[in-house]
Amino acid sequence: MIYAVIAAGGIGSRMGNMDKPKQYLMIKDKPIIVHTVEKFYVNSSFKKVLILCPDQWVNYTKEVLEKYLPKNEKVAVLKGGSTRNETIMNAVKYIEETDGLDDETIIVTHDAVRPFVSARIIEENIEAAIKFGATDTVIPATDTIVESQDGKVLSSIPDRSKLYQGQTPQSFKAKTLKELYYSLTEEEKNILTDACKIFSMKGYDVHMIDGEVHNIKITYPYDLRVAKALLDEEEK
Repeated sequence: MIYAVIAAGGIGSRMGNMDKPKQYLMIKDKPIIVHTVEKFYVNSSFKKVLILCPDQWVNYTKEVLEKYLPKNEKVAVLKGGSTRNETIMNAVKYIEETDGLDDETIIVTHDAVRPFVSARIIEENIEAAIKFGATDTVIPATDTIVESQDGKVLSSIPDRSKLYQGQTPQSFKAKTLKELYYSLTEEEKNILTDACKIFSMKGYDVHMIDGEVHNIKITYPYDLRVAKALLDEEEK
C-alpha cells in the first residue's frame, strides 16, 4: 500500500509576523496546504493522504480540509512530532496500527508548503521507492555553494557539478525506514537533516529523482508572490 505523508509542522517564523503558520496562508482562493494536499488526493495510487501538524493546529487543519475537500475520506490529520523525522515516524505508527506494515508499504513524504509538485515527480517517486527503497527529489545546484566552518571565513568551494539542491517528495519503504530510524543512537538522531540521511548513514543507496525549478518551498514573503504568479500562469 502507498501513503502520502504531508509534513505541516512549520510555524512560518521567516514569513514575518503572522497569526497562523505559513501553510494556512491563502494563495488565490485556497490555503497553501489545500493546494498541496490536492496534488496527492487526486492520485489513485494513494490509499490515504496523512497530514501531520502541531497538536494545537490539528482541529483547525481538519476544519480547513473539510471546507475545501468535503469528500475527504482518504485524508487523515494527525499530530506531528518534535522533529521532522519524529513526525514521519508518527505517520508510520498510524499506518502500522490501522492497516499494518509490511515490506511493500511505501510512504511519499512531502512539505505542506510545496504546492507545485507535479504528477510526474509523484509518480517517479512511487516507482523508485518500490524499486530502490529510498528516493530523494533533487535539482542541480545553479549557484556556487561555499562552505564555512565558523560562519565567518570561507573554508572551501565544492565542485558545483556534483552538488544538488534537495526538494521533496522523499519516498521510502516504510518498514525499512522504521527499522533504520530506531537503530540510530541519540547522537546520530541529533545530526539528522532529513529522512534520506538515515538511509545514507546506514550504508543504503538513495536514488535521485529529477525535481523541477518551480517545485518551490514557500518560506519567505517573496515566495508568496512567486506562488501567486505561478498559479496565474497555470490558469492561462
